[in-house]
Amino acid sequence: MKQKFDIITSSCIPLPLENVDTDQIIPARFLKATDKEGFGDNLFRDWRYNKDGTLKKDFVLNDPSYKGCILVAGKNFGSGSSREHAAWAIAGYGFRVVISSFFADIHKNNELNNFVLPVVVTEDFLKELFTSIEQDHHTQVRVNLPNQTVTNLATGRQEHFEINSYKKHCLMNGLDDIDFLMQNQDKTIAWEQKNKH
Repeated sequence: MKQKFDIITSSCIPLPLENVDTDQIIPARFLKATDKEGFGDNLFRDWRYNKDGTLKKDFVLNDPSYKGCILVAGKNFGSGSSREHAAWAIAGYGFRVVISSFFADIHKNNELNNFVLPVVVTEDFLKELFTSIEQDHHTQVRVNLPNQTVTNLATGRQEHFEINSYKKHCLMNGLDDIDFLMQNQDKTIAWEQKNKH
């Protein structure tokens, strides 16, 4: 899952629902596993599949006309429990970016820790994105992490997004927290030596 981020241009999968919580992202019955592998298969499980395991044809992830590594979601995405498994499922499915007008804080950080970029946009921009995607399922969006911009290529409209500078560095260099610490081990040792009492 560790992939360096730079500029991602992709078509999108729209999920214009508000208050999507982590139990809808990955139902509780799948939380027994402690390995990240395989969670993407059960992303939005109860929305994607019937009880007999067949696909629900009317759910967006089962519509072949929608493709891409960007999920565009309604306001308040990732609310509910703090389960990291929800971010594992999003990353495991293949999403690299989730765009919404608001994320639950813990879920937002879980996405960042799993190399998924949560992009917060205004409600007006989000509404425009949903309209563009509905009109043309191949609508492309460009997410430029170095410049912290997101652009709807169908209209040319662009917005700036915020991201913690440390997390930005980690994403752009494909580093998790441990990788970052190991990369800076010499500096840590030097500081400890210098500040011994």
